Amino acid sequence: MTEQKHTPTAREVVERFLDAALDPAGKHLADLYGDPVVIEMPFAPPGFPRRTETTSEQLRARYEAGAGAREYTKVDSVVIHETRNPEVVVVEYDVHGKDVATGKQFVLSYINVMTVRDGRIVHSKDHSDPIVAAKALGMLPKLVEALTADLENEGA
Repeated sequence: MTEQKHTPTAREVVERFLDAALDPAGKHLADLYGDPVVIEMPFAPPGFPRRTETTSEQLRARYEAGAGAREYTKVDSVVIHETRNPEVVVVEYDVHGKDVATGKQFVLSYINVMTVRDGRIVHSKDHSDPIVAAKALGMLPKLVEALTADLENEGA
């Protein structure tokens, strides 16, 4: 008798995603994404991509590059909404952490719409507050610069 390998459901993958979100180097987080994966950020500010097609290895490199700058301590306020489409899950959650250099604590709130196929995230539409994220991740000057340039370009 051959043993059937269990392919995780979309909900199970999202639950693994929430656990892996605390991994400092994102090694386990990157393993949950497909190749390729499309990540959309509809509320990305000027100067930041709203849509990216990437691979899990490119995500792994991005996560590793940011490791050490921040420390994520917990994920809470989790609500998982399963949809009529078994591949699509909507998840609401907060990530608590701190900036390692300053010790400043932060909370980032997200709503993600994830499509999971064959046990991997193949599409994620991430909704978050870009101002709160920029402050928490030490990128507020870059955000202000991008917004200023955007305003100047509108007036040109």
